[in-house]
Amino acid sequence: MPNSKKDTVDTVDVSLPELFINREISQLKFNQRVLEQAKDPNTPLLERLKFLCISCSNLDEFFEIRVLGIKQHIEFSTGYTSADQKPAKQVLREIHESASILVEEQYRVFNEVILPALANEEVHFLAREKWTSTQRDWIQNYFTNQVEPVLSPLGIDPGHPFPRILNKSLNFIVEVGGLDAFGRTGHLAIVQAPRSLPRLIQIPGNENDRSVNFVFLSSVIHEFVHDLFEGLQVHGCYQFRVTRNSDLYVDDEIDNLPLALEGEIASRRYGAAARLETYKNTPDHLVEYLLQRFELDEIDLYKVNGPVNLNRLLNTYDLIDRPDLKYSGFKPLLPKPITPDSNLFKVISTQDILLHHPYQSFAPVLNFIHQAAKDPKVLAIKQTLYRTGANSRIVDALVTTATSGKEVTVVIELMARFDEAANITLAQRLQKAGAHVVYGIVGIKTHAKMILIIRRENDQLVRYAHLGTGNYHQSTAKLYTDYGMFTCNPDITTDLHEIFLQLTSFTKIPRLNNVLQAPFTLYKTIIEYIEKETKRASQKRKANIIARVNSLIEPQLIQALYRASIAGVEIKLIVRGPCCLRPGVKGISENIEVRSIVGRFLEHSRVFYFYNGGRSKLYCSSADWMDRNFFRRVETAWPIEDRAIKKRVLSELELCIKDNQNAWILQSDGEYVRQQAHKKDKKITAQLELLKKYSKMKA
Repeated sequence: MPNSKKDTVDTVDVSLPELFINREISQLKFNQRVLEQAKDPNTPLLERLKFLCISCSNLDEFFEIRVLGIKQHIEFSTGYTSADQKPAKQVLREIHESASILVEEQYRVFNEVILPALANEEVHFLAREKWTSTQRDWIQNYFTNQVEPVLSPLGIDPGHPFPRILNKSLNFIVEVGGLDAFGRTGHLAIVQAPRSLPRLIQIPGNENDRSVNFVFLSSVIHEFVHDLFEGLQVHGCYQFRVTRNSDLYVDDEIDNLPLALEGEIASRRYGAAARLETYKNTPDHLVEYLLQRFELDEIDLYKVNGPVNLNRLLNTYDLIDRPDLKYSGFKPLLPKPITPDSNLFKVISTQDILLHHPYQSFAPVLNFIHQAAKDPKVLAIKQTLYRTGANSRIVDALVTTATSGKEVTVVIELMARFDEAANITLAQRLQKAGAHVVYGIVGIKTHAKMILIIRRENDQLVRYAHLGTGNYHQSTAKLYTDYGMFTCNPDITTDLHEIFLQLTSFTKIPRLNNVLQAPFTLYKTIIEYIEKETKRASQKRKANIIARVNSLIEPQLIQALYRASIAGVEIKLIVRGPCCLRPGVKGISENIEVRSIVGRFLEHSRVFYFYNGGRSKLYCSSADWMDRNFFRRVETAWPIEDRAIKKRVLSELELCIKDNQNAWILQSDGEYVRQQAHKKDKKITAQLELLKKYSKMKA
């Protein structure tokens, strides 16, 4: 049976709930840090716009996933929602307060920072009152020919009930006066903007005009909505958007997981409402009407000063060809000793190879499978897939391998949030090619990133492996920082063989020798290493822990870190997102430092280091320090044994700790303060230093 918290409760029985930061508020604070990048004048302008959009998109997902779960605690139980043990209603109030501040700041940055800066660069988002007569004529023609034909205004009366509103869609509530065709007065109508319509419309300019002009679809519909109600008077038109629950639930005892998921995916678009956004000038009686229709309270309402979906601005980045307003391009290099023509099996047979994406190329990972597909000595490929993206070259290679007659086994996690439909499609494609496709363990997501290739060499079977901290996704490999390692070390590949047996059959595998696995040994082993450092520190011996994760929220692990700090362990934590640990508290966490790095790339790699009395232990992992990763997912953490690779990873951890440009330091009160270089200090940006080290950057 998997390890549970009870297995280690005797070692982490310190109860310090007041020293936990609320998980939800911590997530919102991460979005605030992302938003700060949109204000940074040192960041290229279109990149600042992108950071604004990312902040808004993250907030959407927060409401889609987290808020409904908290509400369910209120509806179905008297339980708690987070590590600090606050009642659910109190958490909802705190969420509303923090989210309201965040939303207000997002729109302030949009209106007062981004729009004026773009206008200075001749990129304009035109408000209706600023349209020229020529522009208005073009826009009206566009509305008549491209927009109006696909709109269906829906009147609301006893014979026309309030329509179903799609999750995160753009909608308008319209007040209409006058007599309709049947002699009725006093009307309300809903106009839904289909997703087939672009939310940003570029107005053609003069050939010699450098400026770029956009209008929002919402502005176009506002201006010409009266054309939809011939013979009536439009008294008001107000945009709104509702965010719905998007978490999927599948019963553990279902007979057909893909079929059950397809039904859940279809219903996701109309899940329970979690948030209502309206334009700030929407009359109170209409706001109250919408809240009632969506069964929401005042605490779920957010009035905004602009378009109700700033995420759609992200398209602007690709529509504007202005390299001067974007980050400088770079070409990731291949790691030594790999060359474009390398036989990867030959290279890996002599040494482990560590890749650091996106600074180093993702091509070797793709080539690993492509070479296996063509290599007559390769007998089988086994791989886990969590997210791969559309048009995945990884999947192409697996299909080629399967059709060539080699044994291909793929463990696909269908429950990868928001990628469920894509994963069902790729599963069907692989099955048609002849691959064996399994879906892991229902109720426990397969989040580990592993490739295992079996090759016959000199009448012996040799296993080659790739393990990663991130997904096999060629697009995110350009945007997320992740480690990946090639190895043929039998100590590791034998463990991976056992894990694949466990995932594809009913095998109860023996204890692994080197690889840590959730939900079995990963949590327990990390706790043990923390306690060993604690013991050494209590004996006045050197003790040190460094961890780099995306999230740190597991309560008992946090308590173990507190106890280590009390004993004198020096603890450096690099936590990009939510962190429920409170550092710097006198007598408890004075020896803990927590920093979050927010920069050009999304920090995504997971690395754990323990000094271990001079015999250091270093692991890379697919797992964050969260309950779900430890107890409800299949995860792996693999040891870095090669001295050169270990030295390199440690130096890169130290580089992150020295970052004084993109780092935010968590304070004892739960707030973050941006790290500032002193006047005499060298300015250090970890991501930029790694780009210079591993890639060719354009001038």
